[in-house]
Amino acid sequence: MPLIQPLGRLTLAFLEIIGRLSIFASAAISHCFRPPFYPRLILKQMIEVGYYSLPVVGLTAIFTGMVLALQSYTGFARFSAESAIPNVVIVSITRELGPVLAGLMVAGRVGAAMAAEIGTMRVTEQIDALYTLATNPFKYLIAPRVIAGVLTLPILVLVADTIGVFGGYLVAVHKLGFNPATYLKNTLDFMQAIDVISGLVKAAAFGFIITLMGCYHGFNSKGGAQGVGSATTNAVVSASILILTFNYLITELFFSR
Repeated sequence: MPLIQPLGRLTLAFLEIIGRLSIFASAAISHCFRPPFYPRLILKQMIEVGYYSLPVVGLTAIFTGMVLALQSYTGFARFSAESAIPNVVIVSITRELGPVLAGLMVAGRVGAAMAAEIGTMRVTEQIDALYTLATNPFKYLIAPRVIAGVLTLPILVLVADTIGVFGGYLVAVHKLGFNPATYLKNTLDFMQAIDVISGLVKAAAFGFIITLMGCYHGFNSKGGAQGVGSATTNAVVSASILILTFNYLITELFFSR
């Protein structure tokens, strides 16, 4: 029994967390489709999630594409397969690196900000004040952020894909000596719609995960400033783990044979 009890307590605690998160997610999703809506808040959150995340996502994407082209060249040169570099860059960026890296960057920036903001409102009793004003916190705080994340992340990933492929083009043409027209032709010939669509589906899922975890941990924070700090950390860590987990699941869904 002394060996089984800790395992049982851990299992029950894990199931309790899953249950609370499922109830929170179902409530958040239901409020996204029921009026009243707050379009100004949704637009504000879309600017916060998308526009202000463009610099960090763009820098991450362009250097990822550049490094990918450079590393692919050093490997493929051993087999005289340098012509496959455009194919590797376009597939890697659109399927995996674009959505995953953009999701992780946004999780670190936006997920932490959401958890800190809502957590501060929780510990300073501003959320309780919303109840007294007959305003549903899920409708006013959670739903606009979730909607903004789901709508904005695919656009952000589409921009990241373009910038990442352009980074690979810069290195291939100006450093590795590729013909620009041939590189672009190989890129366009090898690109398939399913690659881009799978990346955009991942982006929408990641946007939901990032905003949900940021709102969940902030909404349930307690214990003053220390609790807000813990909620911020937990939001980023849990969102990052779930992004990597769902990245595999969605890839399995699209490309399993």
